[in-house]
Amino acid sequence: MNNKILVSVAVAIALTQQLTYAQEQSNEEEVERISVLAQRQAYRGDFSALETPQANQIIDAEILQSAGALDLVQALDLSASVSRQNNFGGLWNSFAIRGFVGDGNLPSNFLVNGFNAGRGFGGPRDISGVESVEILKGPRAALFGRGEPGGTINLVTKRPTFEKEGRVSLSAGSFDTYRTDFDYTTPLSDLVAIRLVGFYEDAESFRDTIETRKQGLSPSIAFQFNDTTQLVYELEYSDQEIPFDRGVIAINGELGLIPDSRFLGEPGDGPIETHVIGHQVEFQHDFNEDWSALVGFNTRGTTLRGNATENGFADPDAEGNFGRFFRFRNYNASYEVFRAELTGSFDTGSLEHRIIVGVDSDEFENDQLALRDRTTNQDINIFNPVFGAVQLPLLDPQVNGNLDMVETQESIGLYIQDQISITDKLDIRIGARFDDYEQELVNRRFDTVSEFSETRVSPQFGVVYKVNDAVSVYAVYGENFRPLSGATDDNGLEPNQSESKEIGVNFELFNGNLSGNVTLFDVDQSNIATVDGDFNPTALGEAGSQGFEVDLNGYITDTLSVWLSYSFVDAETKNAYNDPDFGTEVPAGADLINIPENQLSLQVMKEMEFAGKELNLIGGLLYVDDRNGFFVDQSFRLPSYTTVRVAASYKVTDSITLRAEVNNLFDEEHYTNSFANVWVQPGTPVNGRLTADFRF
Repeated sequence: MNNKILVSVAVAIALTQQLTYAQEQSNEEEVERISVLAQRQAYRGDFSALETPQANQIIDAEILQSAGALDLVQALDLSASVSRQNNFGGLWNSFAIRGFVGDGNLPSNFLVNGFNAGRGFGGPRDISGVESVEILKGPRAALFGRGEPGGTINLVTKRPTFEKEGRVSLSAGSFDTYRTDFDYTTPLSDLVAIRLVGFYEDAESFRDTIETRKQGLSPSIAFQFNDTTQLVYELEYSDQEIPFDRGVIAINGELGLIPDSRFLGEPGDGPIETHVIGHQVEFQHDFNEDWSALVGFNTRGTTLRGNATENGFADPDAEGNFGRFFRFRNYNASYEVFRAELTGSFDTGSLEHRIIVGVDSDEFENDQLALRDRTTNQDINIFNPVFGAVQLPLLDPQVNGNLDMVETQESIGLYIQDQISITDKLDIRIGARFDDYEQELVNRRFDTVSEFSETRVSPQFGVVYKVNDAVSVYAVYGENFRPLSGATDDNGLEPNQSESKEIGVNFELFNGNLSGNVTLFDVDQSNIATVDGDFNPTALGEAGSQGFEVDLNGYITDTLSVWLSYSFVDAETKNAYNDPDFGTEVPAGADLINIPENQLSLQVMKEMEFAGKELNLIGGLLYVDDRNGFFVDQSFRLPSYTTVRVAASYKVTDSITLRAEVNNLFDEEHYTNSFANVWVQPGTPVNGRLTADFRF
């Protein structure tokens, strides 16, 4: 696909030159300037919240800024429907929506402007170049294709406008954390605009010896040919250095017996290095007021490479000596996606149809090499750790080979959705998608090649009734599927399948100033990956998730805004099956890992004036219920916690804003996620940050 990228860039340069030349030669009349403020989102269609038979949460730029969110984890903490999962030693984003997570051995997938983009190894996602974060709840396979059963995360990026403006932000925080953000957009002509967004961060940590460095750049260019046609190109680049950190351990099932700051790896291993380079091109044309076409292409390459000394699974002895093991990883992944979509509306008699029809293809290649050493003595004393006592082992792929494979998943999909207005108040939605996909697994360690192919149809049915101009009720049914990594014709790992039922109320009160939804949902999942008694992979697991959600966002007075998100989730296994990581039987009715029954995210902001200048006071709260912390040992629980944050933002001049914030105000000891009782991630203690924001 590299040739396609070069062709796309060459075409963009040629178009820029042509448009600039045309602008210079045009003396007859002045072309009216058009601002590219937003672009129609793929797969979404033109539907208001009250016309949509599903629950969506849109975390816009104002909410993200007031919450002080800098990465995807902090942004998703604002949604109670999303819970943190094992983050692979801090190296990727992993989350569950409505109780269900995807493949635990890969990052959770998310979309960028409707493109699959999250399953690579590029490190935790920074949101410096993100305009808004969309939590699209419920099954979306009828449009998006293979995905997670609980919902879909879509990141909407910052794109050029034809208004010249810029911003530089400088911040300093606890644990020697320093960060710079910049964002600049300007027109090059009446037809071309560019935007440059980037960040740099250097930070130590409350965790001993841990230091991270990351930087990223997101330039983009927009060609506005006329008021009906535009082309946008975006580049994504990031580079991160992050030490691999499995967290703390519980001793005899009890947390807190060693300090949460205690790092049990080896600083001498050095950081894990991750890299991302991605390109995205979208062309949109409006034929008239009713019909529009969108064609897009995305390619994204990611790498992860480095050493790690990791917590072992045996309990420490009476003196505190604890076994560890060493691993070297070299992971590479690439994602390539193409789509073409047509949206429009037409009438058949008294019925109005709003239709989305399209075709897409994607290819995900996952190349993993891991070498492991369990023989060299890597013990450390958890009460009195001495680092550097063991040298890095010399690894031989023939002896220490742990994983050496490349898996390729290819898919072609056709989809259609028709929302039919039966009356002015009643709409029905019918959608379906056909997917034809193939998987190839090349195991270089055992010199084998395996293949698997499947076709799937994913339907969706919904109905929405508009009670009045402020309230609508809806019901929706949908199916989802997700191919299982490692599927072959020999093991017959059928795709993970889910069915979802949902009813809810969407509302927009006080002339649209306060909006939200109340939702009841029921999701059943089957074909969950497991193993038989001989550790051969199979897909016999079943689980269910039922729950209740309330979301509220907007102004309750002219100067007081609120963001509230609450969820109750009951997620558990439906049958007994073996856990694929440990081969231990998990009983029916077992709680799914890291899923709290109750979760609440609340933020309020008071707008006022001080000395004639704008002052915003912000308070936030996150409550997370106790959770299962070790899937095969239901007795190990992560305790519930409540963290509080406060912030103040003061506009010193029209161009300078100062912000001060304190997170975890009451210094709550807490644990955000785990994989087992020896891989537990402690939460950050009380910390603060000062930020100066300069706009020009």
